Amino acid sequence: MEDFLEVLEQLYKKTCMFQSSDKLLSHMAAKCLALLLYFRLKEKITLSNSWITFCQRNLCEYSENEEVVYCLYTLTAVIKEIFKDTRSQKTEILKQFLTPLDATFEVFYNSLFSQHLANLQDTSKIVNSLIYFLELLELLIASRIHLGLHFPCQRIFFLKPSCVLHVITWLIQAFVKRKFIIFIKKCLLRKVGEDLCRGPVAAFMPPDEHLDGDMLALADAVLQAVGSGLLKTLSVHGKPSCFGGGEVQPGCECLPGPDHVILRAASLLLIKSLDIKFQNCASAKEMKVDLQRFMSELLAFLKPHLEPSVWSQHPCEWLSRVFIEQDDDMLEAAKASMGIFLKLSREYEAAESLTQEKELWHHHTHENGYNPHCIFLFFLKNIAFDSTVLLDFLISSETCFLEYFVRYLKLLLQDWGTFLTICKDFDVMDSNESTNICGCISSLGHDRSSNQTEISLLAALGSHRNAPARDSWAAGAASEPQNLVVISPETHATPPASRLSSPQPSQSLVDYDSSDDSEVESTDLCSANSKQTSLHQEAVKKTQDMVGTSGDEKELNLELPSRPVFPKESNTPSSVAHDTAPDNTVHEAGISYRTVKCFEQLQGAIYRLQKKNLFPYNPTALLKLLKQIEAKCNKSMNAL
Repeated sequence: MEDFLEVLEQLYKKTCMFQSSDKLLSHMAAKCLALLLYFRLKEKITLSNSWITFCQRNLCEYSENEEVVYCLYTLTAVIKEIFKDTRSQKTEILKQFLTPLDATFEVFYNSLFSQHLANLQDTSKIVNSLIYFLELLELLIASRIHLGLHFPCQRIFFLKPSCVLHVITWLIQAFVKRKFIIFIKKCLLRKVGEDLCRGPVAAFMPPDEHLDGDMLALADAVLQAVGSGLLKTLSVHGKPSCFGGGEVQPGCECLPGPDHVILRAASLLLIKSLDIKFQNCASAKEMKVDLQRFMSELLAFLKPHLEPSVWSQHPCEWLSRVFIEQDDDMLEAAKASMGIFLKLSREYEAAESLTQEKELWHHHTHENGYNPHCIFLFFLKNIAFDSTVLLDFLISSETCFLEYFVRYLKLLLQDWGTFLTICKDFDVMDSNESTNICGCISSLGHDRSSNQTEISLLAALGSHRNAPARDSWAAGAASEPQNLVVISPETHATPPASRLSSPQPSQSLVDYDSSDDSEVESTDLCSANSKQTSLHQEAVKKTQDMVGTSGDEKELNLELPSRPVFPKESNTPSSVAHDTAPDNTVHEAGISYRTVKCFEQLQGAIYRLQKKNLFPYNPTALLKLLKQIEAKCNKSMNAL
């Protein structure tokens, strides 16, 4: 049997190497060779010495021959087969495969990334080698994270990240730079190989004592590269993506625009690197200097590719604009920026900074676009304050929304006054914009004083006060998102469009508010969310720990409150109440009301799903936070 496998191996290897003119034949031969090698590993048959020698000879030093490319492809295909097999001992098989090649990978890493394009005759060959080796490198790092293996070749990228970062500065095709930036981003987020490692992580993996230190080294290397002008070398002028290629046919219009993939990856790369560095930094002064330096550079990099209104109205809007088409990256960036904010907050509190210093720092958070309240409010505006979108995020395990949302709610409880102040700033900003929009419609122009507009606005909001069923936390039916600006009926004007030009909130697969009447949909929802990944379960555990529900769940009364969050009536005239309201109050006319209203609907939906055992995890800790937000809001409303 072993002799037969040896003959097949030699046949496939020769076909790969000597039939390079027929690319399809060579590719299929390399694929068959990979399957043959995997079969030997799975059946615990020792790899042939000829194959190991072949790999060591071709990878000991980079050369412009075809053998390097096919060798890298075959190695990558073998590791992919190991990952795909759900019944075998992946760790043991991969360990057997990597042991004789460990040192060879490190030698090839140093040789490949030390090349100079000017000295190469054919740059297309090194491009192929870069692409295949990058894929192999990603699989090696994925096996470290998901399988718990610890080989020196799995750390080589973290020990020498400048080699890979240097490739981004080469005069090379834009798609190669894009692949490298996305690869580094995945490493910082610990998401390498997530498309192959969809199964649960092994329960008893040996701890990787070097992983946190390696991540810090990578973050430092990224920041050093950015400080040396890395962002300036990126080409962000994208080409249209068409089914038949990137060429635009004559007569067809092509709208020029930036490469949003590069913008998102570069932004998240920098934000996450700052977050990782700051979590391991003890000097508030050093962090503030670094934050000012790198955020200024990032915003300067993004400024030519975003609308001028972002910078003239609010710098914190950059995050929702850049990541509007990629939910998972947007939430990762929001979570990282919040981590930076919380770290600096703790340092200022520990140093007992003066009030004036704290005010300057809060101004700094807005100026450099990382204030968590602003970022969250722009996110809610993007989804039109639709609570069902938040519920979809909470149920899904594809993003880090659960962890981000819990951290923000905890911050909101501690920083409620600042939140309301920022909401007032948003109200002024939106009011100015709506005034400009209405002013452009001359045919609908009716001269009104500011006092008349204010009175009609508050009068229109009286309908909300007279509808306790809708304002209650136990509201059964989802209401349409209220517009911030109310235009009187005689103007016949439609509400102004969202300033973010965002699409309408996505239609939920299940109408959560009608779950009481739809057992079939409830069953489908339960089965669709029964398979949660271990990553999501870990986030749930973090949620429980962060809120501090230490088993005494009886303290949390899951029954929804019987009275509305907002009072039905007010003894104060509407115009006077608006003018003389304290700073820590919630106005139904503004964005603070819409935010808390969204939380109200979300809590009701979670409660109904939990009551039917349809929620995929225990939401007790989350409901506790939402009830505390409710109490904060009621306290603010009592000040009216």
